[in-house]
Amino acid sequence: MADPTPAEVQQFIASGLPCNHCEVEGDGRHFFATIVSAEFEALSRVRRHQRVYQALGERMREQIHALSMKTLTPAEWAADPTPQSSAR
Repeated sequence: MADPTPAEVQQFIASGLPCNHCEVEGDGRHFFATIVSAEFEALSRVRRHQRVYQALGERMREQIHALSMKTLTPAEWAADPTPQSSAR
């Protein structure tokens, strides 16, 4: 099974979690995702990450070897819209 592309990982997340914004970077094995979803309202950071893992399902075990995440609510995103990739 070929390693997924960042675009595929982005699609996997978006298909299982309604996202206002989803951006994924990576090299096929290690990924960083910035995910903005209203579903994160009132959830702790751990519960937000668990929700993303739930959206990814078996792919997290079989295809994605490492995933770092920045999970934000729409209000948090509006307050700090700088994507991680643009941070200095």
